[in-house]
Amino acid sequence: MKSVLIVDDHPVVRAAVKIVLEKEGFKRIYEAASVGEALSILREHAVDLVILDLVMPGGDGLDVLERIKTSDWSCQVLVFSSLDPLFFQDRCMRAGAMAYVAKTNDLIQMQKAVQAVRTGYTYFARLPAGSQNPLQRSEKQMIDKLSNRELTILQYLARGMTNKAIGELMHLSHKTVSTYKTRLVEKLGVNAAVHLRDFAKRNHLI
Repeated sequence: MKSVLIVDDHPVVRAAVKIVLEKEGFKRIYEAASVGEALSILREHAVDLVILDLVMPGGDGLDVLERIKTSDWSCQVLVFSSLDPLFFQDRCMRAGAMAYVAKTNDLIQMQKAVQAVRTGYTYFARLPAGSQNPLQRSEKQMIDKLSNRELTILQYLARGMTNKAIGELMHLSHKTVSTYKTRLVEKLGVNAAVHLRDFAKRNHLI
């Protein structure tokens, strides 16, 4: 592996990750602050490794993961996110990621993950089993049953975005987003759409 793409909208995070990658011997390091920039670089350059955040302007990291999985780009993906691995690690693994590192960890974990992926291994955290209370367990099961698109829309709604703004961002009609919102209320068992934010915050989705 010689080339790498860092996808994160925070310059300080990109700078810190870049230092780790330079220590690991990467010579060509590309940077993207949005989904659009990331996809543009992937189309134009041969990239061996992608360091991917899940929350960014212009879309989300899960969408980038799906695009890479269905494309002919021969790059590996290491997810580096502030989102709780309890709810996102398995989803990223299923979407083709080779590693998941939470930003709450020391950068040494990022370095170890890069080393693992470069040698053909995966790098995922060992998640706690049975440590959640019954409510958390049942809510995690509901979250796991959501599609990537449903989960993304839930996160956008929980951040206070309007149906119109979400539709423009995800190239969906206002009516389609409204349908997703209704479906989320039903699937997650909340009383009304206004409670989706509480559900998302309680489960560390935002």
